[in-house]
Amino acid sequence: MFYLLHGEDEFSSREQLKTLRQQGQFDFNQDTYSGNETDLKTILMTCDTLPFLTEQRLVVVDGLPKRKRGETADGTGVAKPEATKESKTKKGKKGSKSKTPSRGDFEKELAEYVAQLPESTVLIVYVDEALSATNALVKAAEKHGKAFQSALPKGAALEKWITNRAKRVEVKITPEAVTLLANFIGNNLRLLANELDKLATYVGKGGTIRPEEIRLLSAQVQEARIFDLTDALAQRKSKQALNILHDLLADGEPPIKLISTIISQVRSLLLVKELAQKGMRAGQVASTLGMAPFIAEKCLRQVGNFTPAQLEATYRQLLATDAALKRSRLSPEMALDLLVLQFGGSQPQSSQAGRKSM
Repeated sequence: MFYLLHGEDEFSSREQLKTLRQQGQFDFNQDTYSGNETDLKTILMTCDTLPFLTEQRLVVVDGLPKRKRGETADGTGVAKPEATKESKTKKGKKGSKSKTPSRGDFEKELAEYVAQLPESTVLIVYVDEALSATNALVKAAEKHGKAFQSALPKGAALEKWITNRAKRVEVKITPEAVTLLANFIGNNLRLLANELDKLATYVGKGGTIRPEEIRLLSAQVQEARIFDLTDALAQRKSKQALNILHDLLADGEPPIKLISTIISQVRSLLLVKELAQKGMRAGQVASTLGMAPFIAEKCLRQVGNFTPAQLEATYRQLLATDAALKRSRLSPEMALDLLVLQFGGSQPQSSQAGRKSM
């Protein structure tokens, strides 16, 4: 049997792969290969090997080779390098690299093999991107197996996913709580699943997840709410920022923790601003800084409201406010209110006032 798992929803594809693994009695007859690192001949030889003491063998191909320069999504358009006097004389490792098959060749050969896959072998190919309908592996799956394409849910589909996931872990969830998770975590399904598992453990089997439990237990939601605060600050919406700030304080957020989180976010904005000026996009920023993609996207939207000098001045202002709070020179509420009013200036207002008095 041949299964093709592809699409942008890595979490759902991985769960489907786990389900397929559990359906068969493979015992020790399981092999997983990286499609980007393993020679196709090795994979096919394993597929042809009879299972030991069981009826089936499982072979998983995790990923596909990277596309070569100039290769299109359908595997065509690979430019052949011109032979030069230097390339003709050089042999060895550099010469062997040119013989490496393209991704299109890898897909085509594997798809052709699927037609003669032994009945004792279950072959699963996992790809973390959506393949086109004309792809050789998609056609092979339609003819000789099954294809599962996953897409990240959005809008109403995302809220339905959250509700169904809550049922799966045997709890209920209110519409307000669903909206809260959808708005603040987005379609990061792995993170959503982890949060729902944690919340389900807290409310107990048959319990109900409400916004109160989410605000209490979900650090991701609290961090996202503080992102809303910095969003309002970045847009110079002081009144909205004060309302969010007071809501967070009313929910029991310690002022020191709020300051610490805002400092961390402004530090991230400084780093993102630097990478954005180098032309990096959200995916590259997330990978470089090790942050969630949706956070990288929010940071990229925010940094456009600041100059590097404003971010640096704001960062110093936050550190000064943090120090003042720890030394009890200001009440927490007053310190945070002043921070909101001064946030994002080219320099702290206290410095400006000092210069005027001179």
